[in-house]
Amino acid sequence: MRSLTRTVLGATAAVLLSIASLGGTPASAADTPYDVLVFSKTAGFRHDAIPAGIQLIRDLGAANSFTVTTTEDSGQFTATNLSRFEAVVFLNTTGDVLDNTQQSAFENYIRAGGGYVGIHSASDTEYDWPFYGELVGAYFASHPAIQQATVRVENRAHAATAGLPPTVARTDEWYNFRTNPRSSARILSVLDESTYSGGTMGADHPHTWCKTLQGGRSFYTGGGHTQASYTEAGFRAQVLGGIRYAAGRTRADCRPETGYTTLYNGSTTGWSQAGTGGFANGNATLTSSGGPGLLWYSAKEFRSYSLKLDWMMPGDDNSGVVIGFPAGSDPDAALAGGYEVQIDATDATDRTTGSVYGFKSADITARDAALNPPGEWNTYELLVEGERLQVFLNGVKINDFTNTDPVRSLASGHIGIQNPGAGDDVSFRNIRIKETGGTTPRTGAITGAAGKCVDVSGASSADGTRIQLWRCTGSTNQQWTADANTLRSLGKCMSVAGGSTANGAQIQLSACTGSAAQTWTPAANGSLVNPQSGKCLDANGAGTADGTPLIIWTCHGGANQRWTLP
Repeated sequence: MRSLTRTVLGATAAVLLSIASLGGTPASAADTPYDVLVFSKTAGFRHDAIPAGIQLIRDLGAANSFTVTTTEDSGQFTATNLSRFEAVVFLNTTGDVLDNTQQSAFENYIRAGGGYVGIHSASDTEYDWPFYGELVGAYFASHPAIQQATVRVENRAHAATAGLPPTVARTDEWYNFRTNPRSSARILSVLDESTYSGGTMGADHPHTWCKTLQGGRSFYTGGGHTQASYTEAGFRAQVLGGIRYAAGRTRADCRPETGYTTLYNGSTTGWSQAGTGGFANGNATLTSSGGPGLLWYSAKEFRSYSLKLDWMMPGDDNSGVVIGFPAGSDPDAALAGGYEVQIDATDATDRTTGSVYGFKSADITARDAALNPPGEWNTYELLVEGERLQVFLNGVKINDFTNTDPVRSLASGHIGIQNPGAGDDVSFRNIRIKETGGTTPRTGAITGAAGKCVDVSGASSADGTRIQLWRCTGSTNQQWTADANTLRSLGKCMSVAGGSTANGAQIQLSACTGSAAQTWTPAANGSLVNPQSGKCLDANGAGTADGTPLIIWTCHGGANQRWTLP
């Protein structure tokens, strides 16, 4: 939904759409200028495509707001020199090309927020440097003869692959890798080994991927052996998107992803349209038109899940993802019974991108830092755990909302995407879900007033051990796992002593039994409620001193009853 006022971005949107229609990376001309270092030193096989690759990157820089410095001098890898660049491209490097001091400088550069792009034999480089292996994602193992193969694009939200169709047939030298990087990187494309000879990785053969490493960003593509590669529009767009991502000029969710079930990736089986208007379906992309209406997944309702989907609005458009609503053909009833996570370039803070519409604004600072502009793709993850909804934008948490409305429930229901009305044309791709069967366990500190941590006294795991406030030390007795509606430390559960419901009842560690005394429900104001008593976890006497015991007390919303969970 949206307000009636809107900011017209028509001219800008038209430019972005024009770029996107050509298969390039939209909005790159609007990037803040930046600097890229291209490193092409070889200590092994030398590719004759290196000059073509250098020329491509120079051409991309001239058209897309970045300067290009090329070198084969390892001496350029110093802290002072690397600080000049937002990204460093390893272009068909091979062998051991940096000494220990240079390696240390580059490692520090990446960990401090620098960007890395690896092209083709960048994975045939620095085998004895563990950090580099982690950065590139996987090392080269072997390759068959140059031939045509089919590349299946797994992620079409990243700027490197957004302009590609679901499958691409091209000719190159296809690398087999020593390990599969899927557990540490977001795979963007894979090779279909049935379409060529010599693949050794089987049904899951990653080819292009991205990842984060502390503060830094990494992008790698196995393509780029042949000179002809650097003249292909699709490959050129991949290199540009990879550079923009590494340089922090476009955002992407590059967290590893496994175990998701596809709800939409070209087929609308299981989906139903409610209300007027609808969605065009082409190129494995849904694009809204008319309305108001809702395309909803009618085949199944979901409880406790991670829902991911990719979306793009061309200008000041409007849509949303609606979750937790009952089955039915009335889109208004879905909005009344569920919650909408908004997509809107401009509106009030509780009605713009990342907000739970009309209920809770996103963290606008975090949202703005994670958001790609109109014309570029974004990725939502909506993590539903009981009545708690966390919203992630391009891998960054921007909202944390707990339902307290007895008329609505996030705990079960259907999911859908909006087509709000004429002119609000938003596109969606790759809608997928992972059902957790309950709350996804999360482990870390629980913090309260004065930044103190919830602590098991003396690190004892004995039943009846007092739970208290203490300065945060990171020790195991301050590590809590939020699992379903329990809070666990040292293998036992946070419990109300004796199952009491009285004000002042002590909080202690006890063997997990599933009793009501061990149940805790997060409330919207940061309180932790014990439903059996209807009372809140409380730092006794509003104390903040080390050793202040925790109790239950009538809920009042004070600072000593507000907690931050892992």
